[in-house]
Amino acid sequence: MIDDLRSAAEAWLSEDPDPDTRAELQALLNADADAELADRFGAKLEFGTAGLRGAVGAGPNRMNRVVVIRAAAGLAAYLKANGLTDGPVLIGYDARHKSDVFARDTAAVIRGAGLDAVLLDRPAPTPVVAFGIRHLNAVAGVVVTASHNPPQDNGYKVYLGDGSQIVPPADHGIAAAIDAVGPLDSVPRGDDWQTAGDDLLGAYLDRIATLVPADAPRELKVVYTPLHGVGRFLVEDAVRRAGFAVPAVVATQADPDPDFPTVAFPNPEEPGAIDAALELARSVGADLAVANDPDADRCAVAVPDPSAEGGWRMLRGDELGALLGEFLLASRPDGVAACSIVSSSLLGKIAAAYGVRYVDTLTGFKWIGRVPGLVFGYEEALGYCVDPAAVKDKDGVSTLIRVLELGARAKAQGRTLLDLLDALAIKYGLHATDQLSVRVEDLSLIAAAMDRLRATPPTTLGGHAVERVDDLSTGSEHLPPTDGLRYTLSEGARVVVRPSGTEPKLKCYLEVVIPVEGEDVPAARTRAAQHLTAIKQDLATAAGI
Repeated sequence: MIDDLRSAAEAWLSEDPDPDTRAELQALLNADADAELADRFGAKLEFGTAGLRGAVGAGPNRMNRVVVIRAAAGLAAYLKANGLTDGPVLIGYDARHKSDVFARDTAAVIRGAGLDAVLLDRPAPTPVVAFGIRHLNAVAGVVVTASHNPPQDNGYKVYLGDGSQIVPPADHGIAAAIDAVGPLDSVPRGDDWQTAGDDLLGAYLDRIATLVPADAPRELKVVYTPLHGVGRFLVEDAVRRAGFAVPAVVATQADPDPDFPTVAFPNPEEPGAIDAALELARSVGADLAVANDPDADRCAVAVPDPSAEGGWRMLRGDELGALLGEFLLASRPDGVAACSIVSSSLLGKIAAAYGVRYVDTLTGFKWIGRVPGLVFGYEEALGYCVDPAAVKDKDGVSTLIRVLELGARAKAQGRTLLDLLDALAIKYGLHATDQLSVRVEDLSLIAAAMDRLRATPPTTLGGHAVERVDDLSTGSEHLPPTDGLRYTLSEGARVVVRPSGTEPKLKCYLEVVIPVEGEDVPAARTRAAQHLTAIKQDLATAAGI
């Protein structure tokens, strides 16, 4: 076994074009680092609906130039085999380690395959590519990004010409084409790709500026952090074009930095990630603090809250989704609202109140973004699609502009976003959500927990009777199969359990619905917190985590 691993590593060395990963791998061979070699060469990154994602390094189980060149060659072969050649492949990238190198490799391979390639001339937010695919009539798009993963990671996200992320069977077809790629020196490469820059970015920003009516209020004091990512310059420009005052930016997180030195995880959902923004917001007396993740496809919002520690709190993804839903659906648009099955059920009730059709989808914007007639979609992990006619994916830049509009409108009425949340609770009942998320080193623990829940399903959770259990692995009339379990509980509560698609986590999504009596929202929130805590405790016991 060890001899086979060393042989595989030496074969890799012979074709790896990157001196950095060659040196790294040679050092492992010299040190007889068998366990590390087994991790890198005993498995490979699998291409799926999330594309590729993993730590940067040598070997098939890492992100590197060999893996990327093969992925690009497979994508090109898939496009040609399916007659998808009447337009360019648009390629973007973030500011992570090797992102620019991987993007240039992709452009070279696409051109070598005889297809047109357009490469963004600078690091840019992921939604720029989702917008640019349809703007340029591209047949596909690639973004080199690992979104909000830790600094050692990178990834490879693929879109087809409709501007949506890939779903089955396209992912299987591309994966098979990747597996069929021969030796690296058999992959032709060109160097005559086109570039996109100011024109494409300007078109994207012009579109965002049209979202806010000319007569809308614009008085708002805002703090912003891009979390060391690529969002800042586009966000500042978008805010200016939309007529708002440019936000105060967290200086220590303002510029792209692939090491993300001020945060443990560059994900605004993680505890502590937006602490610097909250500190600045307190010091300048801001009305809102907003954050993007490193590739700016997610948007987080924090608000002053006298009852919270430090006087500020971040809105949950479902809270912002409900606020945006009420705001955008009140005009009764002709279309469909959608959110993922792990998001709150409140959006469906808001849609019904305004006569807007509603559907739920599997987790991920690869599903939400392709809902026919979509007018608004979101998922609880801070992903929002507020302009699907332009971007059929989550977009942290256009969402941020919509949040500023909503915040300014509320301020002009002497209200806050918390006041708007209370109004939603009074109108529809308090829909409170929480999450039980367990990160593991050993992925078998996640499989064991899912097996345990399937073999011995709980009959009660937190005092709520389990009225129905849906094993999502079998699929349904409107949902494709996925590894997950959905529990419908009494009194409108529900729980969804699934393995994360991008991180080594088991994720459990909880919701309770509490009637608001006499407009006493604080009392309803207290009851909801008690119910969620009890459900979380029982669920952890049932799953053995």
